[in-house]
Amino acid sequence: MNILLTHANAMRRQYYGERALAALRALGDVRLHEHDEPLTPDGLIAAARGIDLIVSDRMTAGPAQVFANLPELKAFLRVAVDIRNIDVDAASKAGVLVTRAGPGFMQSVSEMALGYMIDLSRGISRSVIAYRAGEKPEIRMGRQLAGSTAGIIGFGSIGRCLADLLAKIGMRVLIHDPYAKVADERFAQVDLDTLLAEAHYVVCLVVANEATENLMDASIFRRMRPDAVFLNLSRGNLVNDADLVAALKEGRIAGAAMDVGRATDQMPMPEIAALPNVIATPHTAGLTPPAIEAQAFDTVAQVAALAKGEVPPGAVNAEHWSRRI
Repeated sequence: MNILLTHANAMRRQYYGERALAALRALGDVRLHEHDEPLTPDGLIAAARGIDLIVSDRMTAGPAQVFANLPELKAFLRVAVDIRNIDVDAASKAGVLVTRAGPGFMQSVSEMALGYMIDLSRGISRSVIAYRAGEKPEIRMGRQLAGSTAGIIGFGSIGRCLADLLAKIGMRVLIHDPYAKVADERFAQVDLDTLLAEAHYVVCLVVANEATENLMDASIFRRMRPDAVFLNLSRGNLVNDADLVAALKEGRIAGAAMDVGRATDQMPMPEIAALPNVIATPHTAGLTPPAIEAQAFDTVAQVAALAKGEVPPGAVNAEHWSRRI
């Protein structure tokens, strides 16, 4: 099999890794994208001539023109959960299989959320910045996580992992997700109004799609406790940035932390990250070796399955796959 790995140089080192690349090479002839910038659609078409499988980073889009201009392509494998920039309908019409990697980053992202909570509650970043500037940090009363209430909106794989972690350190955990059934008696499944009214930490882990665009808006922040903080570790387009900024500046909520936003590659917007009551990181919550290798090796396993003519677990349009290996 001929395989194209689309990751640019730095992305390949950080988001795929040498061990997974070696395993991929054991399954076929791997062509690399030896440049520093992501492939454009035209660039992808040029790079994938004669390719059977595209193993794609999250920044490489798969619009309709890609599938229309690569008649030998059998499958488009995404080394991530997010496939919103892949035209799955166009792939299906062309008979190309689209797959996504499993969420191997749950523990890593959950640990980042816990770090955010501690920092927002105890002013760690604020004190560090003051000391580095030669100033005397303001001494403020902190909040202990044990005994406080966390509200998780969206009870998917990360939500379940985070809820377990928070319960283990003695937090009361509220869950709101109309599409999930919460069976664990340690957590309380509640309506959104109850969660917003009672949670000291409101954590957004909702799936990003057209229906959830700007879901976190002024009406959400207005119903939160004034001493509560908002965390977003899902996707930037879930949040109305203007409404969040207004809530932070006007003191309607106490603070926010985010690893995602509407800037390049889902990074937080600099204008929001610069606010004094905001902690922002550049979309690195899932950037740990175990998390990255989990997704990379997931695609290796998918390639191995495809080589046998099997449909891998991450397939999203298997019923339309006609360009078999």
